[in-house]
Amino acid sequence: MFQFDKNDLDRRRAQVLNLIRGTVIVSVQAPDGHPMRDTHTLTHVARACVAGGSRAIRCGGHGGIQDVESIAQAVDVPVFGLTKEGSEGVYITPTVESVRQLAAAGAAVICADATDRPRPDSSTYVDIVEECHRLNVLAMADCSTPEDMLRAHQCGADIISTTLAGYTESRAKTAGPDVECLADGRARCGQEAFIIGEGRFASREDVQAGRASGADAIIIGTAITDPAWITRQFNS
Repeated sequence: MFQFDKNDLDRRRAQVLNLIRGTVIVSVQAPDGHPMRDTHTLTHVARACVAGGSRAIRCGGHGGIQDVESIAQAVDVPVFGLTKEGSEGVYITPTVESVRQLAAAGAAVICADATDRPRPDSSTYVDIVEECHRLNVLAMADCSTPEDMLRAHQCGADIISTTLAGYTESRAKTAGPDVECLADGRARCGQEAFIIGEGRFASREDVQAGRASGADAIIIGTAITDPAWITRQFNS
């Protein structure tokens, strides 16, 4: 299990950001109905990704707290934890209680929807960030637009990501990574923000494009951890 060096939040933030800067992070998730929707299986996938050099693991999703807890115990890198509760509106770590459960499960970074849509518990993204920091863990903002990215930065998010670009009504879905969203978000937030490119990154060229557009790190999921998707690419 990953251990922070210090109890101070600023030092914890520096430890995580220094660890992941310039790297590819793997997202290890599987939705309900997928052949890999099994906590034990995904835990071994996470271990394999760490063996391959992933400096952190994003996990949870539909597997929720059980996946986060199992993977956090099995790897020695920071876990970026999230829940997926439903499939409409704000469903990625939608409530303050979700944050508390993820922190208790061992997440070092908690990923949550940072759009301006209403949350089921009537909280705001500021409330989510404040609860993360009260629990001495980092907050990552899953954003859909450059405007979301700036707002999340102003709310105090430690990490800002393009996770939801193309997955809300606010922005059209691009064929590959939305590097324009990434570059615009970087321009709005400035160089001091820690920004991750996430969403439809599927090749080394995509990673290079993300870095050129201002990403401090890249998260890749499906293209690494979904054998069904990978097999379809080879058969296409």
